[in-house]
Amino acid sequence: MWSVGHGRGSHQDLCFIHSPKPLQSLFTARNNKMLRTYKWLKMVFLVNKAGIPTDYFMISLLATISTVFGCGVMPAGQGSTRNFTVTGFTLPVAMAYSTSTAVLAQVPGIATSEAGAKGFVERLVMQTVFDVLESQGRSALLPDAVISDILSQLNVTVNYTPLECPLVRSGDGGEEILFPMERACIINDNTVTAICSVTAERSCHLVPGLPPDDEVTITPVSGPPVTISGSLSTTNIIMASWSRAMWQSVANRAIRMLASGPLGSHFFSAVAIVGGN
Repeated sequence: MWSVGHGRGSHQDLCFIHSPKPLQSLFTARNNKMLRTYKWLKMVFLVNKAGIPTDYFMISLLATISTVFGCGVMPAGQGSTRNFTVTGFTLPVAMAYSTSTAVLAQVPGIATSEAGAKGFVERLVMQTVFDVLESQGRSALLPDAVISDILSQLNVTVNYTPLECPLVRSGDGGEEILFPMERACIINDNTVTAICSVTAERSCHLVPGLPPDDEVTITPVSGPPVTISGSLSTTNIIMASWSRAMWQSVANRAIRMLASGPLGSHFFSAVAIVGGN
């Protein structure tokens, strides 16, 4: 089992400090992102219907944003972690690997190492989760700087065990009979559909209805190669309080995004389950 964790940048406290001093004096050169957020909000709300003085209005507004949008970081050692599992997808060749030069020549899209296949899955999951949350942030009209800082407080860990393919065979070979010396991956349309794991004394057949003395040992791909698990950990004040249902909504959106992307045919029937209460 392999796992890797990634977040975006360092954790930063975006919560705003209340002070009787003019609001802009609270920002220093190292708080450029906060200053940009302030200027953006001040431009939008320069004139408010209640006629409240602008700086006082902005202090109240920014205090609200720090609460509603979760700008703050949890105390050290605190946060929230949700485990997830993705199943029901078919196996693209990029998520399998081979070290055989013959296989690499036959299947250009297959990963060249176990680490390469794991890295592909890690990047795929992590980027999709971040894209979903980024899209939600933009829908809420949050500035990119604020979205970036909120996402920096999220850590995505991915566990995946890829399938090794020492040999490959085409899955559309009609009545072809295989006599592999080692495990062979049956590939059709850039998808690993089955595995033939037999010795040289036995045979694998790609079609049903064979004589009783012929041992059919083709098996569908199952188990770890078509299961992705991991966790979503956050120190963000608001995200840390999200219910399982809210994280499940994020996971569902991520699956829909995968199903509409380059690997859409593989993830069309995938299901993501987020654990917890």
